[in-house]
Amino acid sequence: MGTMAANTFTSTSRAYLCHQYPSFPRTSTIRCSSHPTTTLAPEKFPAAEPSPVFHSVKSFAPATVANLGPGFDFLGCAVDTLGDTVTLSIDPSIPPGTITVSSITGDHPSAVSKLSRNPNFNCAGIAAAAAMRMLGVRSVGLSLHLHKGLPLGSGLGSSAASAAAAAVAVNALFGGGLSQSDLVLAGLESEKKVSGYHADNIAPSLMGGFVLIRSYRPLQLMHLEFPVDRELLFVLVSPEFEAPTKKMRAALPDLVKREDHVANSSQAAALVAAILQGNVRTLGSALSCDGIVEPKRAPLIPGMVDVKKAAVKGGAFGCTISGSGPTAVAVVDDEDKGKEIGERMVEAFLIGGRLNASAVVARLDRVGARVISCNAD
Repeated sequence: MGTMAANTFTSTSRAYLCHQYPSFPRTSTIRCSSHPTTTLAPEKFPAAEPSPVFHSVKSFAPATVANLGPGFDFLGCAVDTLGDTVTLSIDPSIPPGTITVSSITGDHPSAVSKLSRNPNFNCAGIAAAAAMRMLGVRSVGLSLHLHKGLPLGSGLGSSAASAAAAAVAVNALFGGGLSQSDLVLAGLESEKKVSGYHADNIAPSLMGGFVLIRSYRPLQLMHLEFPVDRELLFVLVSPEFEAPTKKMRAALPDLVKREDHVANSSQAAALVAAILQGNVRTLGSALSCDGIVEPKRAPLIPGMVDVKKAAVKGGAFGCTISGSGPTAVAVVDDEDKGKEIGERMVEAFLIGGRLNASAVVARLDRVGARVISCNAD
């Protein structure tokens, strides 16, 4: 953990770092009226460049479950325990106004070996550079270290977690001048280069909880509050199998029948209502009823059909593919029951798909991306 010098600890940075569970109404809307450009002319920079508040900042961003069944590309949530970490430092050896990815480590060596250290092709680097442009940082250079806690192509928002952690770190390093909507837009700069322009991972990773994307042009986000007095757990079972987002999106139909659209719309509406009511049983049931995306993707993930059956038979309220997969997500309201169901799902992946898998029972992350330490020296 870093140290915080009293003479550099401004009221803005204090509010940023002391990030408690947000006090939202049942829904709160964030409107993002513009998109950050890939390049920004000097005259477009803010008139006053912010000064660094710290020498280095360490941030964490949680994993996410996107789509949640029928909420394809417009609904997602953050889950605790899993995520990526970024350490960002001022580095005099780096050209002013630029950023370098100095090193990458991780819990999954195969993932680390595939990641580029070129900031123009690294999720964290792209989002960090976008945040720097939005702040107008041009007189100091930054060095970024990324620790991947998430595997690639897992369906848990790996790219979004890296982008969210990086954007938050840049913002905190310079005093927290960017709004939450600005940070989402910075993260989307990364997402659109990696997996397409969709916010159902980056928004909940940054904001925490459940987030509904009401509109993309302009981007308009709605934070949905799940009641704090209700228990909600996600059984996340990840097989040793990579499902690239671009490949899984290519499997989707170009046209959807009217009756399928109506059926999915009603289930998505029920899902949103269940979130606001804290009705875990209905939430799980609606999550299980995607009739458009899941039927096309499930056959591409060995054993997924069997895994869903095992989860529901074991007592889960519902089960579907997390994001584009291959992780399967089941919904329960009891941790011990979740562990039992996770074991059944792991077994189903092995028997039905001949894939080794691991299970984690996670809660809803209500905070989102946050600073976890800082250093003023």
